[in-house]
Amino acid sequence: MQVCRTRWPAVWLSACSACLALAGCGGGGHRVAPPPKLPRALAQSLAAASDQVAMQLAAGDACGAAATAGGLQQRTIASIGRVPSQLQEPLQSAVNDLAARASADCMAARPAQPPAPPPPTITEKHGKGHGKGHEKKKHGGGDEGGDG
Repeated sequence: MQVCRTRWPAVWLSACSACLALAGCGGGGHRVAPPPKLPRALAQSLAAASDQVAMQLAAGDACGAAATAGGLQQRTIASIGRVPSQLQEPLQSAVNDLAARASADCMAARPAQPPAPPPPTITEKHGKGHGKGHEKKKHGGGDEGGDG
């Protein structure tokens, strides 16, 4: 089961990278209405970042992959205006999904935190009440029971 869990990102990211690269290149062939495409530099940049996430996951660096995926997510948000409207939602959704899955893998890879120790018990000393948080009252202050 672990093999499938670590293999999905590499396969998914490679497919996503290929789609981004093809979208940036145009694909070729004669069509009546060409499909929308990403600017070449943007497609290459996003594909390189997604490939980096895949390499980090394959190397077992889930938290590094999560950081890289977070950066990819921020770059995608910043450049979404340069993406054709038909591709904006699928691209942002795919990047958000990648960032969420990488973050989940990072959280799963972290060692479990030991439970917090119980708070210390307070032992009271028997006495006349000295030193139990009672503050000294100042004489002549304005809060000592008057009418005004």
